[in-house]
Amino acid sequence: MSLFYLLFSLILFLGPSPSSQENLTSFSSLKSPWLPTQGKILLSPNSTFAAGFRALKNGFTFSVWYNNLQTVVWSANRDGSPLFLSNEASLVITSTGELRLTNSSSGTNLWPGGAIGNSNSISLALNETGNLVYGNWESFKYPTDTFLPTQIMNINGTELVSNNGKFQFSNSTSLVFNKSETYYTATSSLQQLTTDGSVAQVNGASIISADFSTTDSRLRRLTLDDDGVLRIYSFDPNLGQWFVAWQAIPELCKVHGLCGPNAICTSDGSNTTSCECPPGFRKSSANKDACERKIPLSRNTKFLRLDYVNFTGGLDQRDLKVRNFSTCEASCLNKTNCLGFMFKYDGQGYCVLQLERMLYGYWSPGTETAMFLRVDSSEQDKSNFSGMTSVLETTCPVRISLPLPPEESNTTTRNIAIICTLFAAELISGVLFFWAFLKKYIKYRDMARTLGLEFLPAGGPKRFTYAELKAATDDFSNANAIGRGGFGDVYRGELPDKRIVAIKCLKHVTGGDAEFWAEVTIIARMHHLNLVRLWGFCAEKGQRILVYEYVPNGSLDKYLFPAGQVASSGSEMEMGPVAIDGRKPILDWGIRYRIALGVARAIAYLHEECLEWVLHCDIKPENILLGDDFCPKISDFGLAKLRKKEDMVSMSRIRGTRGYMAPEWVRSDPITPKADVYSFGMVLLEIVTGSRNFEIRDSLMESEDWYFPRWAFDKVFKEMKVDDILDRKVKHCYDAKLHFDMVDRMVKTAMWCLQDRPETRPSMGKVAKMLEGTVEITEPKKPTIFYLGDE
Repeated sequence: MSLFYLLFSLILFLGPSPSSQENLTSFSSLKSPWLPTQGKILLSPNSTFAAGFRALKNGFTFSVWYNNLQTVVWSANRDGSPLFLSNEASLVITSTGELRLTNSSSGTNLWPGGAIGNSNSISLALNETGNLVYGNWESFKYPTDTFLPTQIMNINGTELVSNNGKFQFSNSTSLVFNKSETYYTATSSLQQLTTDGSVAQVNGASIISADFSTTDSRLRRLTLDDDGVLRIYSFDPNLGQWFVAWQAIPELCKVHGLCGPNAICTSDGSNTTSCECPPGFRKSSANKDACERKIPLSRNTKFLRLDYVNFTGGLDQRDLKVRNFSTCEASCLNKTNCLGFMFKYDGQGYCVLQLERMLYGYWSPGTETAMFLRVDSSEQDKSNFSGMTSVLETTCPVRISLPLPPEESNTTTRNIAIICTLFAAELISGVLFFWAFLKKYIKYRDMARTLGLEFLPAGGPKRFTYAELKAATDDFSNANAIGRGGFGDVYRGELPDKRIVAIKCLKHVTGGDAEFWAEVTIIARMHHLNLVRLWGFCAEKGQRILVYEYVPNGSLDKYLFPAGQVASSGSEMEMGPVAIDGRKPILDWGIRYRIALGVARAIAYLHEECLEWVLHCDIKPENILLGDDFCPKISDFGLAKLRKKEDMVSMSRIRGTRGYMAPEWVRSDPITPKADVYSFGMVLLEIVTGSRNFEIRDSLMESEDWYFPRWAFDKVFKEMKVDDILDRKVKHCYDAKLHFDMVDRMVKTAMWCLQDRPETRPSMGKVAKMLEGTVEITEPKKPTIFYLGDE
């Protein structure tokens, strides 16, 4: 590791070779002057920190850095930018005891703060804390872009300035852009970064970082980066690199100044951003990060809705508190300098007019506002920021598509011949034709009455021919196979209208045609945002095929569990997931919560809102598919179990997947909707932990006594260690202030769902409200399984 740091220093920082380097414990007048070319290094007592001249491409700087890591924590600064010195620079202790840093022998003293002492008894020294001291002068009183552990942050109005000079951390409280625009304010002034990784605040509270430890003596620093975000960095000695343990602003786009006027900042969740132009605007020729209007506003204007978009800079940012949307819109139309307005659909009358200019725009799913952008009525651009409407809807709209009529023939003679032939055939074989018609009519009438097909809604599932589906899947080739299961095989297909569908060929359909037709009819009546949509079916030549919508991002288990952890019951309908740079994207806590809430609402719809009582019987991550925006959709819900709501259900065989089945399946008790509640509770717990329910984690319990919900209950409610159960892949993103309430609701809800007795579990409708936070959640009882006793 030391060789790595040596090479790193030689190549990137052009430091002096070890043969010419002179290590100093202090710098006194006897060793004066100190020149950049002498290769002197001032070390702290344990060599943790070093100070001296550092060679860069365009000169030298006098800095303090972590000795082996070469990470600069302080520099002789000017206006927030590093002070670059020439070869003729020198650090001198004069006969009067003044410490002078100059670019020439007669130049101005560039040393910050004016350090003066007794030249005979005072020397420049570097403490083990990283504090450079000369008499009463110390570098901790003149920070640049970094605070070190034990350094007091609010001495004499000290502030941090980013290296590019754009951002300041003022009064140990606020992050400011361009010395005037505040974009973040802490709840209380920060006081000190402690050695355990926390930040003490003036009000007695503390900010806890991700690597908080009272025994771990890692190197840490609090730095204001050039992107305007204040971060705590911690050095991992095993990986040999710094990692972010805490940052003040989770969403980078909320930092002011990342994009120019009229532009909207977007981010994919990482520390990278891009500047997008709203509809009606294009990239500015003068500034690539700004946008300019395509068509100037005239007297006739209109508004384009931009979901999840917020502008935080303008001439007037006051909340008008209007009565409704129309009032807010009229207020903007009455002002010629109004460029748009922001509105919340929360019933509180939130309305903010955007006057004269649009600055610091950003897109974030976390914002509750929609921006209504004012454009000229002749503008043809459509909104490229959408999504809020689809979140507010609880059911999917039914899109009715009719086949195109056949092309009209240009030959009237052919039409006349066809009509005459049919008329002649009817006259010749009238009795025979009438008898055949009557026979088929009676057959289809009785089938429709038996199966309820006459009640299918208009635009319901289309009846496909076997030839159409065979062509759509390239003769059901293996190249188009996207899933295998006990109910049948699933293929990816493309219909003539270019729609991509998932085609499921059923096998072992029990109960005959009557049950198949009844179930297709019931599935056709189900329309919900979080259920996979049935688009059609095929029933000919002994084939029973269902045509579903294609969900591109695949099943939830591929994002939660490492490869190889499979729960198989033979009922999965898997679709090809989308990868980012060859890897599955990691689901953050917000997306996981939305997935859990969407699944709960879908199961509640099946249990409580359908005309028939629909039990899924196999709720698990493999049967939860993710759409383009990670909207969850439950699959394989049609052929589970369908009964009238007043009927009890007794199964002739066990249905479901081991690990997700409720105890009543084994006890042969009557099956109620509470069986699906138990399965959902297990899935909800796996979403939080990122582990299969049969994966044993950090427990001394024997494997035969292991029970996943009981382990999670002990960790959360006995040991009070919520962090121990969190998914390791996103544990570093967990922020107690932002995520604790959400994760707490998910864990408590899961524990109530996993109760042994069905009558103690809540209904799925109440489960959804518990996740939404609209009902109070009492502390749950410890889940047990009927054949294992509790301690």
